[in-house]
Amino acid sequence: MMGFPLPNFQDHCMNQQTPKSHKAKKIVVGATLLLMAATHALDAQAAELLVWSAGAAQAPMTALVKDYIHDSGNRVQIEFAPVGSLLKRLSEGGKPDVLILSQDVASEVERSGWTAPSASTPLASVGVGIAIRVGAVEPDISSADALRTTLLNAKSITYINPAKGTSGKHFASVLQQLGIAQQVQSKTTLGEAGFVVEPVARGEVELGIQQITEILPVNGVKLLGPLPAPLQKTTTYTIAVASSARDAQAAQDFVQFVLREPSLAVFKAKGFSAPIR
Repeated sequence: MMGFPLPNFQDHCMNQQTPKSHKAKKIVVGATLLLMAATHALDAQAAELLVWSAGAAQAPMTALVKDYIHDSGNRVQIEFAPVGSLLKRLSEGGKPDVLILSQDVASEVERSGWTAPSASTPLASVGVGIAIRVGAVEPDISSADALRTTLLNAKSITYINPAKGTSGKHFASVLQQLGIAQQVQSKTTLGEAGFVVEPVARGEVELGIQQITEILPVNGVKLLGPLPAPLQKTTTYTIAVASSARDAQAAQDFVQFVLREPSLAVFKAKGFSAPIR
């Protein structure tokens, strides 16, 4: 008796698909393509922003950029550096979309054409503080004389290079005021960028001087306190759309986002105070 091959059941089922199943497949594929096209269109419409910010604002701005990206769908790259370094990069042709700089340099930035006249809006203010390692004996910095003695007795000191950072430039002048610039020079390490008090946390340096908002985020250090009032410098930071902004409206929207009350509350939580105008 001759045998006949049985048909493949799966092939049979596929061949027997109803017109409805074909139609359903087409609908699903079509919807998928529409979704992909819509997503691509949204990506194409999303603005890309480059923000240059003074290092003092790193803690609040890191958090706010995440919120802005989530809320707006735009893409943001933010770079932190000392103000002096940012000015150098601007002079070399750098083209950010938004600038966060100290108010001290606002007029220079405007004269150079890096922002429009009067474009900078005060954002928040912060003073200079002194950091020690957690658990270390707390020296007296309550007055100018007490600070002078503490600095002379310290085994090592660090602050940011005065040519690059606002707090370093000021603290160098404090040492001159106290008449001890030469005495402490040999035991001083100048930081170039970032959180220069990190060596204090590691026990490599005894005292670190930087803006308070750059001390508070560093694990392992304690804010001993601000500089005594007669020697203090409170720096106000400003935010502005850069003249080189690729999308001026998107850049302005970002600035307004940062200037909202909820955003300013983040600055306050990170150690800033209301701007001194």
